[in-house]
Amino acid sequence: MNARAKLLRAGGLALAAGALYFTLHQPEAPAQPARSDPDYFAFVRSMDGTTPDGEVRQNAADQLVVDAELAHLFDYYLAGIGERTLDAIRTEIGRELDRRLKPAAAAEARRLLGQYLDYKRALVEVEQGLPKPASMTDGARARLDAVQQLRHRYFSQKEIDGLFGDSDAYDTDAIARMEVNADTTLTPAQRQQKLAALDAKLPPALREEREAPTRVLRLEDEVQRRRAQGAGDNDIYQLRAATLSPAAADRLADLDREQADWQRRIAEYQQQRHQLQARATPPSAAELQQLRDAGFTPLEQKRLPAYE
Repeated sequence: MNARAKLLRAGGLALAAGALYFTLHQPEAPAQPARSDPDYFAFVRSMDGTTPDGEVRQNAADQLVVDAELAHLFDYYLAGIGERTLDAIRTEIGRELDRRLKPAAAAEARRLLGQYLDYKRALVEVEQGLPKPASMTDGARARLDAVQQLRHRYFSQKEIDGLFGDSDAYDTDAIARMEVNADTTLTPAQRQQKLAALDAKLPPALREEREAPTRVLRLEDEVQRRRAQGAGDNDIYQLRAATLSPAAADRLADLDREQADWQRRIAEYQQQRHQLQARATPPSAAELQQLRDAGFTPLEQKRLPAYE
């Protein structure tokens, strides 16, 4: 998921909803001329280099699949509030839905977009009406409960499950872990037992998301161990491909090559810099800069002080 779109998830929902509220009460800017083809770079400049989130789709009967991907698409564009008006964003979402979906599914998605925007407006009042919590965990729990109750005013249960089921599972698990870690009556062993029970209850997709970073770290520890034993690049590739995927193994191999190239250039730079400094006449600032320019881009040169 795109980083900007994630701002509209639980952690940044209040801020995003507030921005939406104030935008709704500002005069609209003149409409932009319609374009025949999508132009993501021109639409919101802060999203240059990205493409819309959300793999929205219809099923075999050409009915809209209502799931988290649809919310990701909405949130991607809504993250552009402040750079474009709400009307412009809503129009662009409609174009994207028409591009990806057949007419009936696109129409259903537009209906849900209208309800989604109404829901976001109402979130502002919900956020403002929450009492001051006694603790962070109490505040998080109260907010999630209030948001979940609000959704029933705008969506069916099936739509709620599709649009918010994944994020609710994530938030519910996070709050439960906060409560366990904040419980001072638990012994270390009891705390670990409760956290393990939460791990066992995780949906498979969420478990995969949580375990992925740890799995990669364990894998790279194994890579270092095997390299120390003389394993070659092909052996390492096979290990990574079997543990992750061939595509991930390709990306990690590219990172290995980039890191090896960086270390080579750093070693050459340090040697040449030492030779300059060993002269009877200290090197000038221009000579040192010429040395940096010979081996590194301006952006890379910002990292050099750590090696000097």
